[in-house]
Amino acid sequence: MKRSWTTLSQLSGGMYTPQDFERTAYRLVTEQVLYSADRKSRNAYHLVETYLADFAAALEPLGIRLERNAHFRYVTALPAHGEGTAVSLDETLLILVLRQRYDEAMRQGQVEDHGDVLVELPELQEAYQSLTGRELPETGALRSQLRALKRWSVCRTTECDPGDPQPFRILVRPAIVEIVGAQWLQRLDQHNTTDDGAVIDTDHAGSEQAMEPDDVSA
Repeated sequence: MKRSWTTLSQLSGGMYTPQDFERTAYRLVTEQVLYSADRKSRNAYHLVETYLADFAAALEPLGIRLERNAHFRYVTALPAHGEGTAVSLDETLLILVLRQRYDEAMRQGQVEDHGDVLVELPELQEAYQSLTGRELPETGALRSQLRALKRWSVCRTTECDPGDPQPFRILVRPAIVEIVGAQWLQRLDQHNTTDDGAVIDTDHAGSEQAMEPDDVSA
């Protein structure tokens, strides 16, 4: 680390304490993405933005690199190595389809101000069946899978008004581009070309071996 948290606190004129830097570094490791647009992470994002080189130097010994998207204003912590997080085949397929929908929306210019992409359930159902050859999970199972994916800060849900034919909509977050990299996108083809729904070896957060499927079978 180039400068200690105490030194940075002093340089900030007391605006930030050493504990503020410690907590923010911890959030980068555990939450992986800090969005300026999110109320709960806005202050932490601005702290990292101001002292980006210092946070990058602090996390580098852990095998984590920081990437900042200046346009949509978020910062992503990308581990180069990891023991892996268990992920089911269903979660893998869902996150891949969401990445595909995000890319398609980007091509069509259908991206909201902060980089989010709105995905309606009928649209997701059509894309999911087309890309995976499977039916989209029923609402309860889909909610559960989306909660699992939310821990990587790649999506969130918004509830629909009463009377709306769909119970919720999905917002795909812009950091899905960094977290679900090019190697992930090959997994759909692999899934569709295996006879037995073979295990899909997934990468997480740009890492070559960061996620491992959890007892997946088709």
